[in-house]
Amino acid sequence: MDKALEILKNNLTSPVVVAVSGGPDSMVLLHTVLCLKKELDLTVIVAHVNHKHRIASEEEALMVKEYTEKNNMIFEYMEITEYTDDNFHNYAHEKRYEFFESLIKKYQAKTLLTAHHGDDLMETILMRIVRGSTLSGYAGLKMISNREGYIILRPFLEYTKDEIKAYADKHQIPYAIDESNNEDVYTRNRYRHKVLPFLKEEDKDVHLKFNKFSKLLLLYNDYIDDLVKDKIKNICPDNVICVDKFQKEPKIIKIKIIEYLLEQYYQSNLNVISDVHTKILYKTLMNTKSNITINLPNGLIGIKNYNEFKIDYPIKKDSYNYEFTGYLCLPNNRVIEQITESVDNSNYEIKLDSQELKLPLYVRTRRDGDKIQVKGLNGHKKVKDILIDEKVKQSTRDSQPVVTDSTGEIIWLPGLKKSKFSKQNEEKYDIIIRYF
Repeated sequence: MDKALEILKNNLTSPVVVAVSGGPDSMVLLHTVLCLKKELDLTVIVAHVNHKHRIASEEEALMVKEYTEKNNMIFEYMEITEYTDDNFHNYAHEKRYEFFESLIKKYQAKTLLTAHHGDDLMETILMRIVRGSTLSGYAGLKMISNREGYIILRPFLEYTKDEIKAYADKHQIPYAIDESNNEDVYTRNRYRHKVLPFLKEEDKDVHLKFNKFSKLLLLYNDYIDDLVKDKIKNICPDNVICVDKFQKEPKIIKIKIIEYLLEQYYQSNLNVISDVHTKILYKTLMNTKSNITINLPNGLIGIKNYNEFKIDYPIKKDSYNYEFTGYLCLPNNRVIEQITESVDNSNYEIKLDSQELKLPLYVRTRRDGDKIQVKGLNGHKKVKDILIDEKVKQSTRDSQPVVTDSTGEIIWLPGLKKSKFSKQNEEKYDIIIRYF
């Protein structure tokens, strides 16, 4: 473990969080950190997650706890008792890293250690080549991954699982074997049992070749990143793509910008992204349609609103219908209130004659088929068409308020259009309402 020790010496600061499952890889990692604990004056936080998926998991948790406390380290424990995602591995991965990040913040640590090794790297690269990924995704796993406020350090990437297990046996380091790793029902296990043995027969040091391939891809990726860094700042500020600027770039730059955006949202969970998603985003951004919404993994959506494209979580479309009594704070954080005087003729204020209306007034969300008789126009116009004409973003259309009288007649679309009931300053009116 000389290489791993050197990597740890050069990168560790105290305190450090170590992800420990109880398997040979993570227990050897913990043992290696323990060898440096006194020399580097380390405070070590051992993070163990019990997935509650196997009977033996309780014994494994106890083993890790006893080893941790025996060696004067801090033991932190979490159980995953319910799985709400159909993909067990993705959901478990997400919950583990939420737990790890909570410990990083709790102890103000700068480093998270994981026991990913050379076999993991090969499996990850092969799986991503088969399903498609980004350029950095094809590189598999980085030895050092930068996160917000901390790094993930993987010092075992140049070792095979067999080498690590042999080290554990030689030094009598306790560990547990997860029997589910022998089941070929999981994709990663099929690569592990069928593909890797063949590659290792061809070359016993094949994991080092994959490691070299990974580093080379990351070098190219970093070089391209430097080339497009300024373009990304200009074209994708705050992770929102300016569509017209995007469309003017060469295709390789466009793809890199898309990959950059995906990596911001899927960081440690990049395995759920494939080149299919890159192609979908590319087509969306090149499409001439003004408003497009697409579904992405983990419940996210891609939203194109005219000249903007962003990734976000869906907005909950909660409808409302409030009686207006003089002052109303709306769910979109805007306010509608009655005032006593004003000479403003913009669409943000309306003057009304109560004799022409059926009071009280109501403020509600829009509905299918809504129409308004716009002041100065003959006949009615669909509210949907007005929202399109006014270039209201699709993501905010459902929060656009609609003001009606008690019969349901639409009086006003605050900030957009007034109806035939709107009065000029010189006309008769006794109600003034503003929207801000």
